[in-house]
Amino acid sequence: MKRYGNLYDKAIDLDNLRLADSKARKGKARQRGVKIFDRDREGNLQRLHEILKAEKFETSQYTVFTIYEPKERQIYRLPYYPDRIVHHAIMNVLEPIWTRIFTYNTYSCIKGRGIAACAAQVERIIKEFEGRKLYCLKIDLKKYYPSIDNEILKQIVRRKIKDGRLLKLIDNIIDSERGLPIGNYLSQYLSNLYLAYFMHYCNETLKIKCVEYADDIVFFSDDKNELHRVFDTINAYLGNGLHLTIKSNYQIFPIAENRQDRHGRALDYVGFKFYRKQKLIRKSIKQNFCRAVAKLTKRNVTPEAIRRKTASWYGWATHSNSRHLLKKLYGNETEDILQ
Repeated sequence: MKRYGNLYDKAIDLDNLRLADSKARKGKARQRGVKIFDRDREGNLQRLHEILKAEKFETSQYTVFTIYEPKERQIYRLPYYPDRIVHHAIMNVLEPIWTRIFTYNTYSCIKGRGIAACAAQVERIIKEFEGRKLYCLKIDLKKYYPSIDNEILKQIVRRKIKDGRLLKLIDNIIDSERGLPIGNYLSQYLSNLYLAYFMHYCNETLKIKCVEYADDIVFFSDDKNELHRVFDTINAYLGNGLHLTIKSNYQIFPIAENRQDRHGRALDYVGFKFYRKQKLIRKSIKQNFCRAVAKLTKRNVTPEAIRRKTASWYGWATHSNSRHLLKKLYGNETEDILQ
């Protein structure tokens, strides 16, 4: 397995730091930290370069706050300068290396592999079972980010990276908190990396059809007993090798043909309800969509304004069998909205 060295100088190069700054500030130009940084933008980048060159960078203090939607969780935030710029500088160098490690059926926080691509992959797999029985094993990892073992993660990083100075910098970021802090830019990639070799094991050793989106993984087979065996195997792998726990609410079930089929049920995954011949949006997403459109309709806004203000929900609906829902929501304006 090839390991990469001579990366640190590329990461701390001033041009790379400028690129990292331009990426880190996207959508955040009005934030206080960015405005303060911009008072001496080039000077700050030069000082950061010197700190990194002297290998004296230390992760800053986190600001921790709680969000409650879609579920309650703690979010960790680092200052724009120097931390978020450093994270982007690291990933400018490592993203091409790490992306090649990720399996084709790993999604979330990877360019071109968002929710829509993940849903399309699930649909492709379901179609492969046409004319055969289809069962699904669905697992969710318990408190995934906080449960990630720092020492195991650092060893996984070392499987591809051998540059000692870059490893020292990454170790400093990893060891800044127990587990991975939700909210860190670097955490998105490290969380995928932590499961990367597990996914290779599922594909290449178990040879089971599966899809991973963050900490939610689904497995497919025409043999229910095979999925029970797979569960026992992956439960041991995740527990012993990665110190992760599968939530007790894991499920093994047949996937129904459609909403009317009572001999199975839908696979509720990445915001959709997958049937063998139908794909609908999740009930909670549908409800939020309906409420948003109703609120805007009362304000007599234009169809274009409705589409703009409900773009995320609109995206969910257009990637599912929801034309009837769109007609119900937009009435006579439906064709304008669907264009």
